[in-house]
Amino acid sequence: MVDPVTDRRPPITPQLALRVAIFGGVALVLFAVIFFRLWYLQVLSGDSYLAEANNNRVRELRIQAPRGEIVDRNGRVLVTNRRAIVVTIEPSTLPDSEREMAATWGQEAGQRAAKPKGKRGEPVPIPPIDNGELEQRYARLARVLGTSADAIHRDVIQQLAQVPYADVRLKTDVPRSVLNYISERKKKFPGVRVEEVYLRRYPQGQLAAQLVGTVGEISPEQLRKKRYRDLKQGTIIGQDGLELEYDSYLRGKDGMRRIQVDALGNPKGALKEQDPTAGRTVRLSLDLNLQATAQKALGNIGAGRPGSAVALNPKTGEVLAMASYPSFDPSVFTKPMTQAQYDRLTSDETGAPIFNRTIGAQYPTGSTFKIVTALAALQTGVRGADEVINDTGVFELGPQKFKNAGDAVNGAISLRQAMEVSSDVYFYQLGAKLNGLRGQVLQTWAKKLGFGHRTGIDLPGETKGLIPDRQWRKDLAAKEKSCRKKEKIPISADVYTAAAEGCGISDMRPWSAGDNVNLSVGQGDLQATPLQLAVAYSTLANGGKRIKPHLGMEVDDSQGRQLQRIQSAGSTRVKFDPANQQAILDGLKLAAEGPNGTSTDVFKDWPNDKYPIYGKTGTAERQPKADQSWYAAYVPSETKPIVVVATVEEGGFGADTAAPIVRQILSKYFFNKAGEVVRGSDTSN
Repeated sequence: MVDPVTDRRPPITPQLALRVAIFGGVALVLFAVIFFRLWYLQVLSGDSYLAEANNNRVRELRIQAPRGEIVDRNGRVLVTNRRAIVVTIEPSTLPDSEREMAATWGQEAGQRAAKPKGKRGEPVPIPPIDNGELEQRYARLARVLGTSADAIHRDVIQQLAQVPYADVRLKTDVPRSVLNYISERKKKFPGVRVEEVYLRRYPQGQLAAQLVGTVGEISPEQLRKKRYRDLKQGTIIGQDGLELEYDSYLRGKDGMRRIQVDALGNPKGALKEQDPTAGRTVRLSLDLNLQATAQKALGNIGAGRPGSAVALNPKTGEVLAMASYPSFDPSVFTKPMTQAQYDRLTSDETGAPIFNRTIGAQYPTGSTFKIVTALAALQTGVRGADEVINDTGVFELGPQKFKNAGDAVNGAISLRQAMEVSSDVYFYQLGAKLNGLRGQVLQTWAKKLGFGHRTGIDLPGETKGLIPDRQWRKDLAAKEKSCRKKEKIPISADVYTAAAEGCGISDMRPWSAGDNVNLSVGQGDLQATPLQLAVAYSTLANGGKRIKPHLGMEVDDSQGRQLQRIQSAGSTRVKFDPANQQAILDGLKLAAEGPNGTSTDVFKDWPNDKYPIYGKTGTAERQPKADQSWYAAYVPSETKPIVVVATVEEGGFGADTAAPIVRQILSKYFFNKAGEVVRGSDTSN
């Protein structure tokens, strides 16, 4: 018989019952969460995850859009495209050691380049490959490309040092057989891409090379700019020149190709393709025939010395020619460039062919600046146009003596004769008188005519130039004092001693009347570009309308039909007395055809009755170099007025080199022929 007392289980305590209830509740909640999560993933989000899984088997390939063409005013092509096959390698697939090596080498090479010439020492050597597996990869690829592993390594290091994020271009214009071979053996060539791209082609060779500019892959810094906010990494954009200025028209829109791949990344078939949209054509105001004449004249008459020539319509601001000598073949930028190639393009020893001297070089202009001094004097009443002075050949300012070029003595002359014979003494006197007036009148009128600030041309890289004045000299002295304090150079030391110690930017003297005297004839510390001088002569010719020169005229479609007119930036009005304008023009006309004109010999058989020339020679001193040759001319015409400016470094007297260059340009413009080269025989400036 069972004992009813001993067989009975003890009752559960309240505390234990509570714990069991809590544990059961928690377990129920956890299972509920898991259940609802599974239900959400499978029922509610199943379709989206399925689509995402499918997308993991899809790759998007960018299809490069062909850039638009750049053509001259008559439709002649300066820049177009061609198809080419290139072999590249992705930086992300390279070992860290290779990328670190490139960064280190780039820093060392940059530090060397920052040193003054003559103190740089030997070029920084590229370290050898330090990765055996990578060396084997390079060797396999080298056999296909017909090069060496060391050459590939050198290209990788140099290009990664310049642009670490971009694919390294190993070879351009490879045969299609290379494309097929590598595409079929991707596992043997990890990170290597072989694809067709559009490269820029330059049918005119070196013609206008400094204007057209270059293109390249967009950088991370550029991607952050507002103008590029809709672009993606890998997009090709304009990096300089007209390619940069009109990139939004020329660029086009890249297309996209979607392909299906298997788990190993092998393509299984195309899914969808979006065709690229080609860029638009940009039509320029340039006349390639005139451009070629200017460039050839600079090379031939300038005897290979660096120089520049610009021709523009003074009424509209359209640039008809803009030549800089020496020039270069812009196609070198379509392929990877060695450091030696880049050095040849930028070195002073080779004339820095890549440099656009028309908008970037800053020179004293010599006597071509005298139109500014004349206008400032006439407008302020310092001297009347018909007032006669006695040019004795020497102007004395305290202990200083300023002489005419060639020690010429011109006797009794007024403004017109002073322009004709280019009397320095006449303008020295004006410079001294203008310096005594309040408001730095000469500097004010120089800036009104376009000096000392950018012209606003539609090209990057334009410099401001310099119109020296009291404040500029004061600021320069302050910089010199600060430099000497930093370098512990005595304030009493002369400028040459200071220069040897790393300063010497100023002798710290205050502004003087002598500075203004030098400025009055385009000497001293004046710095101006050839384009600024052309704008100044255009302003005088226009009666006060200061134009903004421009190259872009319109945007066309592929058939040459106008889609959009490129609006010029307008003009600024400069007020002066028409009688004063006419007096200066009369002097310029005498300088080109008068019996004692400084360029009369150059234009002695020119049809002045039909196309009168208003021109001025200039001979600028640039110690320790030889004199620089200048000429500026204006030819009025009902239908085709023109202003031409030419300059040649170390070209001597203006009538000897620059004036004959201008004559050839004008002969081509008006008569479609270069004309006979006639050099001046006098020694006036």
